[in-house]
Amino acid sequence: MMARIKAGLLSLRDLFATAWWIVLIAGIGFLVAYQFVEPAPPKKIVISTGGESGAYYQFAQRYAAILAKDGVTLEVRASAGSLENLAHLKDNEAQVGFVQGGVLPPKEDPDAEDDSGLLSLGSMFYEPVWVFYRGDKVLTRLTDLQGKRIAIGQEGSGIRLLAQQLLEANDIPIGNELLPLAGLTAAEELQQGRIDAAFIIAAERAPVVQVLLRSPGIKVMSFAQSGAYQRRFPFLTKLTFPHGVADLVRDFPPEDIKLLAPTASLVIRDDLHPALQTLLLQAASQVNGKSGFFQDAGEFPSYKDPMLPLSPEAARYFKAGAPFLQRYLPFWLAVLVDRLIVMLVPIIALLIPLLKVAPAIYTWRVRRKVFRCYGELKFLEEDLTHHFELARLDEYRNRLEALDDEASQLHVPLGFTDLVYTLREHVNLVRQILAKKESRT
Repeated sequence: MMARIKAGLLSLRDLFATAWWIVLIAGIGFLVAYQFVEPAPPKKIVISTGGESGAYYQFAQRYAAILAKDGVTLEVRASAGSLENLAHLKDNEAQVGFVQGGVLPPKEDPDAEDDSGLLSLGSMFYEPVWVFYRGDKVLTRLTDLQGKRIAIGQEGSGIRLLAQQLLEANDIPIGNELLPLAGLTAAEELQQGRIDAAFIIAAERAPVVQVLLRSPGIKVMSFAQSGAYQRRFPFLTKLTFPHGVADLVRDFPPEDIKLLAPTASLVIRDDLHPALQTLLLQAASQVNGKSGFFQDAGEFPSYKDPMLPLSPEAARYFKAGAPFLQRYLPFWLAVLVDRLIVMLVPIIALLIPLLKVAPAIYTWRVRRKVFRCYGELKFLEEDLTHHFELARLDEYRNRLEALDDEASQLHVPLGFTDLVYTLREHVNLVRQILAKKESRT
């Protein structure tokens, strides 16, 4: 029993002596591959939105509910708007944020490398620009608002920046007539006649839009120069508010109204984990991908506003959809399998040729023990054949006995025992040669 255990241990020693360098190379391959593996995604990220009554905040809440199903917490933080969202992103106070088109100035050189540290996941929805005003006269151009009191939104909001851009393009200077009012507050001031016009960015179903559309004496401007604005400001899109769509009974509006709309982009820090980028895009597709008043089904998310470079993950998502593993596996399992694949593929590529060589090396190591004895036996046979001396008879016998003992004590795997028995037969053949030499003297 002990002999078998010893033989097994010796075989394991041979196996380890053969395999250690394979394990070493595979380990080095593992360490190299690990350098290219993304760390596991964090379980919590922060999104900076807008006011709690705004569309940004409401959409973010819906994203958060979807991400929670995959074990990711999306913390929704209210803000003053797009400019503050950008500041939060750059200061790493948030990893994701909504940014209105036109907030970032276009690059002078489109081919220049972007060093902002931010990327776009694409546009999520249209943000119609409504210009409501008081009076009986129909206004179709912003120049008609010269000298009037206009609400253009709070400091730090995207609507304020856009309103200033549009008004400056119409030679309306920034002055005391441009008031920092927004939302329902601006609507109330307009209804009470304390201001003359208000810029509002909101969906058609937003309470502030519905209130103003139905307010007596309040009209909405139809941009007669909508095509010119789209040319001057490429981040704007022409939209049509159809005749009668708000109220079929009252036939309101009485004619088609031409609106302008930037898109709201989902902006991320460029170090946001790729798996979380894809997860956010999947959530956005569920929330923003349906048909709407101004959009077709599947129109969003898409890359409509090139104010920031598109994330490579978003580019792959728009081209081919969600990664294969995330389509069929739970999010965290898909991430784990994806990381394992990145590590195991190069290791397997290394092991395949190594494992093909290993059996030959193992066989050589086992046979080498036997061949070493054969070397000694061959030298002894040469001595007996060509240099036999009777005085050295005891030496010859001792060498043969030593070789026979060594052969009998060789521990080799069962598949190689025939080599040991053949060796001992050859030792006996040399004994016979020695016996013949001895009998002749």
